Amino acid sequence: MKKKNTKHPKDANPMLIEERRQHVLARVQQEGRVVVSELSEALGISRITIRKDLDNLESRGLVQRTHGGALAPSSGSLVDLSLKEKEQHQSQEKQRIADAAVKLVHEGQCVLLDSGTTTTAIARALRSFRNLTVVTNAVNIAAELANTNFEVILTGGTLRKNSFSLVGPLAEEMLSEIHADILFLGVDGFDPAYGITTPNVLESRVNRSMVKAARRVVAVCDSTKFSRRSLALIVPPTAIHVVVTDNNLQPADAEVLQAAGIEILQA
Repeated sequence: MKKKNTKHPKDANPMLIEERRQHVLARVQQEGRVVVSELSEALGISRITIRKDLDNLESRGLVQRTHGGALAPSSGSLVDLSLKEKEQHQSQEKQRIADAAVKLVHEGQCVLLDSGTTTTAIARALRSFRNLTVVTNAVNIAAELANTNFEVILTGGTLRKNSFSLVGPLAEEMLSEIHADILFLGVDGFDPAYGITTPNVLESRVNRSMVKAARRVVAVCDSTKFSRRSLALIVPPTAIHVVVTDNNLQPADAEVLQAAGIEILQA
């Protein structure tokens, strides 16, 4: 007797399990929520399989399950704070970091700026220059520099309203076509033994493209960001040339960074 095939016809989708789950996770990070029925239709996967994927992601602390779907986590290290909320934290330290960071810039260079509050402070400090090309995925940073003589280039992409950043394939493709002298990369978490991380998967992909596009990579972050991990890895410590931080960096963290060949500037 021929055995009946109980596999759902939609589950013939060739996407690998973990690849599919990362796609679902990216949707949660981008939109804040996902619905089982919509994911099933979009991916050509049965609702049972989607529910299993969401259950798996919840067990790993990456999503919060709800009836009929899932939400982004509401607490913990994965919280993706808005730009306005981040501006309230370590504001004096961020200004000192920005003032120290711009000393690494020279007239005529192409400067790549990630989104974030520290990089926004750097953008303001760059106003003392006369001739720069600034490439950024941050809409607010482009606006900050709109009345300068700089050539300001936006990457394009899909707007993340939480951070005013542009993400997605369009941003990644544009970054693959440029060469920058220096990148200032904002940091949500920096584990000196693991690398730089961010709560958003789409953001991490754009940041990784930025690292590839820059000759010199400078991580800018206050000391509270160290020995913390967030959801998505951007790059390992070996991809960073310089770290600009405040004077409260723990000696143990400094030792690991120096052992990786990273120059440390403390403001």
